[in-house]
Amino acid sequence: MTWLPPSLRSQALKWSEARRITDTAYLAAATGLLFLALYYLPVGGPLLRLALPLPLAMLQLRHGRRSGLMGAGVVTLLLSALMGPIRGPLVLFPYGFLGIWLGWCWNRGLGWCVSWSVGTLVGSLGFVIRVAVLSLLLGSNLWVVFTNAAVRMLDWLLGILEPVLGLSLAPTIAQVQVMAAVLILLQNIVYTLTLHIVSYWIFPRLRSPISEPPDLLRPLVALDPL
Repeated sequence: MTWLPPSLRSQALKWSEARRITDTAYLAAATGLLFLALYYLPVGGPLLRLALPLPLAMLQLRHGRRSGLMGAGVVTLLLSALMGPIRGPLVLFPYGFLGIWLGWCWNRGLGWCVSWSVGTLVGSLGFVIRVAVLSLLLGSNLWVVFTNAAVRMLDWLLGILEPVLGLSLAPTIAQVQVMAAVLILLQNIVYTLTLHIVSYWIFPRLRSPISEPPDLLRPLVALDPL
């Protein structure tokens, strides 16, 4: 173990603390800018959604849980001041909490099975909360969009089954609601996996590598376009 005199040790600690504060400020600001762009710009929505959880995940991967929570608090306060006390905190649902969860897992070297599976649930729950809050703000039930998509999906599936079974089938309300929940879950499965893959490609170049993928996904992550 290398011995450092007290003066150099104190200077190193001050430098580490300054770097932690600077990273927290910059990455929280980056998250805020991405959310503002997602909210107000008419283009680039999928790319912005994909990038939103990554700054907070990187912050926690570099400096630990305390910095990740501080970054989430900073970006929430910043957006609350810019967008109002209701729209601002929406950055946490699901993007902020998902970034904190992924950063926590990667900082501890947990496997993708844990971070992906729980991250899918975190993303799905945050998405439902986001839809509920936006429905209240707009005065319109946005859940209708997902129920309509679920009805179309069920009609397609039942259209395939009707000739086979020789029956005339019609979806029930319960089936429609279950299918809507399944669609949200499938969407977040793909979204969370994509976050893992993009982070696996980008973060090592920023000196913040994440845990290794399972063997089944190695052919997929090997297709590194960067």
